[in-house]
Amino acid sequence: MSRNPRQTGAKAAAAASKTLSSSKATKAQKSAAGSALSQAPASTGQTSAKAASAASKTLTSSKATKAQKSAAASALAQTPRRGKK
Repeated sequence: MSRNPRQTGAKAAAAASKTLSSSKATKAQKSAAGSALSQAPASTGQTSAKAASAASKTLTSSKATKAQKSAAASALAQTPRRGKK
């Protein structure tokens, strides 16, 4: 897998943190938030396919808050790009 240089920004990391501590956040929303936080500047992580799927579900959810969707979008932005087949 190639190295992904993108990282979660401070605002998205704060939103992800709030999502993780929210009792109303779903499992998918928390997964996306965790992935976003794992890619904050102090981390070297990348979004896995499973976390990307959870982030996608969060973005399309009508119940997700703006902060949860922000964290999910950040996680998706850091999903490694696939090469051409």
